[in-house]
Amino acid sequence: MNNINSNIESPFELKISFDKLLSHYEELSQSDDEFIAAKARRVLKTAEGFPELRDGITDPNDLVVREKEISIILQDSFSRILTKNEIKTASVPFHNLIFNSSERFKNIIKNAGEDFEIEIKNMPKDDTYIIACSIILSFCYGYNLNFKRPFFYEIPDSNGILRYYKILYNADFTEIFPKPNAPKITEEDYLVLLDNFENIELWKEKFPPNSYTFKGFVISNIFDVTDDQSISNIKSSLIGSDKRKRESFMKDFHNIFRSLLGLKDIKVGFSTYNKEEDVFERVYGTGIHSYLLNDKETKKCSDALCEWSYNKLLKDKQYFSVSDVDGKFDNSEDQMPHVKVLHSQGIKSAIFAPIAGKDGLLGILEIISSKPHVLNSIIANRLEDVMPFIVSAVERSKVEEENLIEAIIQQECTTIHPSVNWKFVDAARQFLKDKHTVGNNAVFGKISFNNIYPLYGQMDVMGSSNSRNNATKKDLSLQLTLVSKILKAILEFEKLPIYEQIMFQTKTYKDDLESDFQVDSEHNITRFLKEEIKPIFKFQHKKNPNLKDQIEDYFNKIDSDLHVIYYYRKNYDDTIALINKNMAALLDDKQVEAQAMYPHYFERYKTDGVEHNMYIGESITKQDSFNEVYLYNLRLWQLQVMCEMENEYYQNQDQYPIRLDVASMILVFNQPLSIRFRMDEKQFDVDGTYNARYEVVKKRVDKALIKGTDERITQNGKITIVYSQKEDEQEYLEYIKFLQSKNVLDSEVEILELQDLQGVTGLKALRVNVLYHQNESKAFYTYDDLMKELNQ
Repeated sequence: MNNINSNIESPFELKISFDKLLSHYEELSQSDDEFIAAKARRVLKTAEGFPELRDGITDPNDLVVREKEISIILQDSFSRILTKNEIKTASVPFHNLIFNSSERFKNIIKNAGEDFEIEIKNMPKDDTYIIACSIILSFCYGYNLNFKRPFFYEIPDSNGILRYYKILYNADFTEIFPKPNAPKITEEDYLVLLDNFENIELWKEKFPPNSYTFKGFVISNIFDVTDDQSISNIKSSLIGSDKRKRESFMKDFHNIFRSLLGLKDIKVGFSTYNKEEDVFERVYGTGIHSYLLNDKETKKCSDALCEWSYNKLLKDKQYFSVSDVDGKFDNSEDQMPHVKVLHSQGIKSAIFAPIAGKDGLLGILEIISSKPHVLNSIIANRLEDVMPFIVSAVERSKVEEENLIEAIIQQECTTIHPSVNWKFVDAARQFLKDKHTVGNNAVFGKISFNNIYPLYGQMDVMGSSNSRNNATKKDLSLQLTLVSKILKAILEFEKLPIYEQIMFQTKTYKDDLESDFQVDSEHNITRFLKEEIKPIFKFQHKKNPNLKDQIEDYFNKIDSDLHVIYYYRKNYDDTIALINKNMAALLDDKQVEAQAMYPHYFERYKTDGVEHNMYIGESITKQDSFNEVYLYNLRLWQLQVMCEMENEYYQNQDQYPIRLDVASMILVFNQPLSIRFRMDEKQFDVDGTYNARYEVVKKRVDKALIKGTDERITQNGKITIVYSQKEDEQEYLEYIKFLQSKNVLDSEVEILELQDLQGVTGLKALRVNVLYHQNESKAFYTYDDLMKELNQ
């Protein structure tokens, strides 16, 4: 590089000049103080004969040639007495060229390594140009933008620990003046620039590259601010929750603490404190580890700490150090759990600091090293300045976690659907306003929606009660058979009347399973097996070696929680749970599409199958946009989705533990009604006596029979649509025709009358076969055809 202006873009043409400094010495040469005057004359004499020192140097090689003269000229600015203490350089602004420096600065750069290149870290390239322009505005036009921001160097020390240095510039010996081609800046230009800091092209238009001459040099006074900057970095890292989620968070955190404590070989860990259970828990996050817990998820505080350390952290809220882990371990006689767990991880020294707020202990900060004595109580004292920020971050995280838990509970455990959330928000705001005016007399407002249309559908597992009873009988029969076999063996070794009586009771229970299974039969047999059979088998297991294997085999077949054989019931329960999970997931996925068509309230329930309610109308959407076409569209969507759920289930029936049948039904109610959120039950319910008829029909209709028969209205392989009005029949016949054309429903449609229900008369139903298709197959099947195909 033959010119310091090469390869940089700046409004300045840089010239390193000592003219202004030498002019200062010219004044000092006339001083009454002979010593000062003589020294000034010596400096001026040194500069004589070298006009480039005043005119300006642009070639770095000339700086090398004139190094001796420059050193003499800067002798007062760079005191030899303070050179090993001060960190100081002479350079030009926003340039990495340094032509004079103190001994301490040279040593800092030397320790950083041969490959280290110094640069200002918090100075983006575009900002450099704009800041140079702001300096011009101040020097040449008198507009003081007060652009005072700290600049830093980040320089590693000899141990590789990053240290931070703040730069303060002294520009007393600089001159800036425009070149003839420089555009003159008007007040109008200045006002435009004030609102366009980010517009680099505008700044370049007003201050073209190299349009101003910078003549002189700046002195950089540099200060080691590692402690302050480390604390600031810790604060910054902990403030942003998005930063704490980054993969690099803990790596950066380790480095910050290394800088703060001046130690390379350290790592940082965390554990949280659960006050309710008095346990330490792992903090979940990328790269976050707990050296106190090691590979445990949780640990009782009394198991993790000795009595002294427990009191120190949890009661006194004071930190403590273990400077020699190996020494403590050898002398502790296994009485210090925290020392034992550190020793097992190869840790040689550690600091434990309580993260404690106004509400007590929140967690533990753990700092560890693989070298003994590196971490000690003196080092621990340096944590005093950072702990308030860590405490604040943990408290904030606790609040965020609680809010998130509340949000999850609201989403997963309540029925406040997004479509009606606005109503609850309005009511909550009004409640807060009322609290300010009437205090504790404030009442949370009624949440209701009027003149809305209901839609209801269900996919029900057919004969679920019988299926579960059969599974229960099979499990209990199997277990009673095993019990009989072992009791028979016991009687061969020890023929006691009590064993004969228990053998008789076992046979009686087994016979009753086949002939007289009652509501309380499962409970009675389970109690018999647990309270009478289990103690005998435990006793015989110890007493009789010949029965040991047989009894162990029996207990291996028993579920440890239920104390009974849980095989057939488990298959049934798992099948029901899987049906509910898969059908609910499909319904939820399809709901996204439906909400996009027109917002409406939706809720579903998992029972022995999946039920869903929907409400649509003007009062839910809060907008003047509802039209009955959206109701008709939602009804058609519901019918289509119920057909898809039927297909999804039967196509994948072989993936369920046992084969069960399902039946689907839709209830049509053509009159708008009102619903109200019941605070005590935390759910919506219909409002008013007339509207209650809808709920009565919902609860009873799936068990309804076809008039004059014993046949249930709902059947496997068919969609049943229950209604009461002729116009509803016509509407759904049109939907059925449409879906028949799409090969979704079969051609035959039944129109049926229902037997009267208690308090409900005049119901009718449409019933039509669903067409099933095998994956991508073009063939369509009725339920009977599909069963034949699957059983081949």
